[in-house]
Amino acid sequence: CVVSSVIASTVLEYVEQFEIYTCHSPLSSFVVLQVFYEDPRYILFIHMVISDAIQLTVTITLFVLSYIFYKINVSFCCFFILVAVFTTRNTPVNLASMAIERYIAICEPLRHNQICTVRRTHIIIGLIWFISVAPDITDLFGTLATESISFFHESVFCLRPNVFKDPILAYKRQVFDILYFSTVFLILVFTYLKVLFAARALSTEKMSAQKARNTILLHGAQLAMCMLSYISPSVEIMLHIIFPGRILEIRYANYLIVYILPRFLSPIIYGVRDKKFRRHLQMHLLSHRCEKKVASTNDL
Repeated sequence: CVVSSVIASTVLEYVEQFEIYTCHSPLSSFVVLQVFYEDPRYILFIHMVISDAIQLTVTITLFVLSYIFYKINVSFCCFFILVAVFTTRNTPVNLASMAIERYIAICEPLRHNQICTVRRTHIIIGLIWFISVAPDITDLFGTLATESISFFHESVFCLRPNVFKDPILAYKRQVFDILYFSTVFLILVFTYLKVLFAARALSTEKMSAQKARNTILLHGAQLAMCMLSYISPSVEIMLHIIFPGRILEIRYANYLIVYILPRFLSPIIYGVRDKKFRRHLQMHLLSHRCEKKVASTNDL
């Protein structure tokens, strides 16, 4: 058990450091280059990278604390769970916003600059956070209203059902999740079909339309990966029945596949595929390598 905990923590640390590195290059390019501040596409992309980085940091911290202490204070658990849920919900809505931006760029190219302004993009990001936060913050208010103050001083194994125990809250979450993912799914299908038809009609912008269509397909694939979190509890229970002595390993594998992998791939897929980002990433990596060589030379 101790060995598995050490291995799990070590692997998670490696994944976190690699994720920070892959996020660091796009973020560096975004901070340094003014052109990325003026393009709604890149603003939404960087917003998704930052949100995923927060989600990874919080969930990895919670995962390691669960390994070390097993039970933690309910108040801290509420904070970790809510931040993790907010940022987890953030990603699909952000993907839908990015798909709509690509749809406007291909199907309404003459109006794209008028519709997709920087100011409106910032408003959209605010709406994304409102949509992500509003449904789940009511869970906290409901728990504050029904539980005594002493409950928040207790220690529990930090799972959502152990903190937000009211069955009505669980039912509310299920209903919202169905509406939430159905809406995002329909948006992705709509934008994909519109871009597909536009690609067939256009003769001069076929490559651009095809790339936008492939991007929306990637949005759909990532949405499907995000939806794994809603079937993973049932799968975890089944695996626990089959392998009763492997609960920690099952939770560890489930966490890596369901929560780490989708966020781990985001900066790689969307950053490397874009020519402008790829060019600046290469420049960033080359300059970083040159700095290392200069530092090693000075040490000699």
